[in-house]
Amino acid sequence: MSAAVQETRKPVVVVDDVHAGYLPGVNILNGCSLTAYDGELIGIIGPNGAGKSTLLKAIFGMVQVREGSISLEGQDITGLKANKLVSKGVGFIPQTNNVFPSLTIEENLQMGLYQNPKVYSERLEFVTGIFAELGKRLKQRAGSLSGGERQMVAMGRALMMDPKVLLLDEPSAGLSPVRQDEAFIRVSDINKAGVTCIMVEQNARRCLQICDRGYVLDLGRDAHTGSGRDLLDDPKVTELYLGTLGT
Repeated sequence: MSAAVQETRKPVVVVDDVHAGYLPGVNILNGCSLTAYDGELIGIIGPNGAGKSTLLKAIFGMVQVREGSISLEGQDITGLKANKLVSKGVGFIPQTNNVFPSLTIEENLQMGLYQNPKVYSERLEFVTGIFAELGKRLKQRAGSLSGGERQMVAMGRALMMDPKVLLLDEPSAGLSPVRQDEAFIRVSDINKAGVTCIMVEQNARRCLQICDRGYVLDLGRDAHTGSGRDLLDDPKVTELYLGTLGT
């Protein structure tokens, strides 16, 4: 996305100089900043321990923010609990334990609408339009699904609430190469449907190939940012990060 196009769009999520961590006195994020504009697909890459997943959890109120601020459409949401953020239109898909295995696909999708069950039929039509396979198997137990199929259920459940912003933590993790490609295609489809997406990925090259803009995190800071293509073509990013990250 060009600077001129960015100027015509509103920032949806703004992370400003955030310091955050899990243990008292120990920060994982050390002054991290990020801006996601309306309709963007943002990719976050970096080495293990860089703070990628912690950044998503800080946005979603799961990690204490000690300094800095986070805003959603200009409103301060720093420190808000997850249930409040869901009601404001923020969805989060964790890397693991992201479905209820004892429930059917349909029951998992219904869980995504616990705050507004009246629009179930409308949202189900939308979700099965993106994930046609789910519509054919609504009565199947989620625990019997493959990893890639579970990922579809998790994405579908998050979309049931009609989010403005979707946070995805390594959607391709643990999947076969074919299923990884499918996961990236699904993320692109969700974004094209009008949902602003912020995605953490260990498969750095594939992530940068599909995202509008990327952030490279290192030691809890945003070390590099630019369009996905620019980061892929940046010799410094390639030397320092892409050579050791997923291909």
